Amino acid sequence: MAEPFLSLLKEIVERLKPLQIDGVMLETKHFFSGAALYANGKIFASLSPAGFAIKLPPDRRKKLIEGCKGKEFRFFPKGPIKKEYLALSDLIISDNAALRELIESSVNYALGVES
Repeated sequence: MAEPFLSLLKEIVERLKPLQIDGVMLETKHFFSGAALYANGKIFASLSPAGFAIKLPPDRRKKLIEGCKGKEFRFFPKGPIKKEYLALSDLIISDNAALRELIESSVNYALGVES
């Protein structure tokens, strides 16, 4: 079941190249019923039946939610909110420039780099 998500996540990363994250090794791996993106071994995004979610700082998540570009993320409908993650809207996922910038921000946040 995870294979379609892994393939799609790899396609998304390929579509967004070049990402401006020098010195960072990106990897896509199986993750439960989906796939995840890792930067230098740290998870920062996932794609699964629950949606495409990325790790972002609180102020960034809030702005995107207020702009209807994302929503709080849960792996399961009645599961807990994954506090540092945001489920991205289809509009953002289809916008290469916006998604590239968010992924770059997410990598920096996950790695503790100021951006």
